[in-house]
Amino acid sequence: MPGTLYLCATPIGNLEDMTFRCIRILKEVDLIAAEDTRNSIKLLNHFEIKTPMTSYHEYNKIEKGHKLVEHLLNGEDIALITDAGTPGISDPGEELVKMCQEAGIVVTAIPGAAACITALTISGLSTRRFAFEAFLPADKKERQAVLDELKEETRTIVLYEAPHRLLKTLQLLYDTIGNRKISICRELTKKHETVFAATMEEALAYYNNHEPKGECVMVIEGKSRDEIRAEEQAHWEEMTIEEHMEYYESQGIDRKEAMKRVAKDRGIGKRDVYKALL
Repeated sequence: MPGTLYLCATPIGNLEDMTFRCIRILKEVDLIAAEDTRNSIKLLNHFEIKTPMTSYHEYNKIEKGHKLVEHLLNGEDIALITDAGTPGISDPGEELVKMCQEAGIVVTAIPGAAACITALTISGLSTRRFAFEAFLPADKKERQAVLDELKEETRTIVLYEAPHRLLKTLQLLYDTIGNRKISICRELTKKHETVFAATMEEALAYYNNHEPKGECVMVIEGKSRDEIRAEEQAHWEEMTIEEHMEYYESQGIDRKEAMKRVAKDRGIGKRDVYKALL
């Protein structure tokens, strides 16, 4: 029988967030695949885990992925860990999961810390619906395409950013989506954890005078439905009521229904539409 791939979440800062189950699995598996073995050896040593370790990262994910699948098909159990947090979230683990599913290998998760969820829950912004974008693309055109999509996003947005790029990214976001509310979460679960809740303008002013430090998670409010309605109403008001009526009637909609839709689009009564047409 093939072995099992365990996706083991590790602490994002505070070692006390390591679960008992994760420690047990890391001790029991035949091999640990780690994003950075130099970083992970500190974690393993702290919990006295002696399991052999191999590297699995962005630059060897295909070649090493096939080798790991061979081990699994031979009946070995493997644990996948990332530098910090949950494997498969903004890291090459997703590629290995695909390979395992295609090969009929069981994949299971050992849940634990995830920076995106941790930041979202303490941000003070809406948590019911959110869009996780991880890091913005490095390619300029691809990055602008993502920013254009985020401009219309109504869900809370969660982004990762390195401290040396934070100010530039804040400016890009401000130029694209405007002066939204934002919570910048730093050093999550660590001694100097901070949540800076502000507007985009306030965040830009602050970080122009204070050097950002520590990995950041940005949680940004989505576009409000009131804002969307105001934009739509402004679009319709650029037309005359006659032109607005023609827009609907040209689609085969009868005059009574067209008047009803025009009134709704413009936020006025049907009687006002009727009077304007007279």
